[in-house]
Amino acid sequence: MQKNLNLPAFAKVNLRLRVFEKRDDSYHELDTVLQTISLHDTIEFSLSEQPHLLLSSNDRSLAVDESNLVMKAAKALQDRFSVSSGARIRLHKKIPMQAGLGGGSADAAVTLLALVKLWGLNCPRGDLMTIGSHLGADIKFFFYGGTARATGIGEQIERLDDIEQMFLLILKPNANISTADAYQALDEGSLTSHYSKSILSTSEANKVFDRFANLTNDFEAVAFDLEPEIRRAKAALLKAGANAALLAGSGSAVFGIFDGEDAQRRAIQAIELETGWRVFPCKTVGCEEYESALTSVSEARA
Repeated sequence: MQKNLNLPAFAKVNLRLRVFEKRDDSYHELDTVLQTISLHDTIEFSLSEQPHLLLSSNDRSLAVDESNLVMKAAKALQDRFSVSSGARIRLHKKIPMQAGLGGGSADAAVTLLALVKLWGLNCPRGDLMTIGSHLGADIKFFFYGGTARATGIGEQIERLDDIEQMFLLILKPNANISTADAYQALDEGSLTSHYSKSILSTSEANKVFDRFANLTNDFEAVAFDLEPEIRRAKAALLKAGANAALLAGSGSAVFGIFDGEDAQRRAIQAIELETGWRVFPCKTVGCEEYESALTSVSEARA
């Protein structure tokens, strides 16, 4: 049994995000195409003979108590299997928070995968998905990776064929938008009432990638109204040569798509950044590469 593990937790972008009216349970119906990207956190896990769970991070602004999804995931797994061991967890944060990039959910999914191995548990991935879904609807996607379509409230996952690799720049402005505020703005604007429920087949959903013009995010208009700085960030990416740019999730990061690595590199030099803006070059990560990164577990150095 390994006593130390290192794993990456990859971020995601939404290549398509449609939001529909509220359901009876007050959640919104979604239809989204998710894509993992190479921007990632790194999490170190160390086995502890005592049942204590201890989380630390390089980011001092990050809560490391029971409110953190990593701690919630670890505690849920520990309770589910009555594990007598514990773990020390070190989260090296690189994915910006409140950005719409799924960093917290990715960290939670990877925590479940790592602790199953660290604690020597017999727990199928399907059961891990169930545990994760109780913590957050979008956690389930990070057990798949690559390109996938999510419907329902985001918990119904359908694999799609991997898209051709794309080179991206993620731009995180100073603005922050909570998911709750984004949904409230959508509801107040009655924007969701204008959209009919999508009935795209899997093959039709794949066509969303045929042209950049088909990239869609229903949150974008309200995000621009709530935080005009986000609109400026998207404009900066387009001015720097992006073929297309889009809000990430419910915000506040935006991403631009470039012809290749050279175009991406030129854009890094050309982009006009406002004070405090952060830029992250990355590329899309397909399903096979994603699975390989999570199954080729490396031993952490003591």
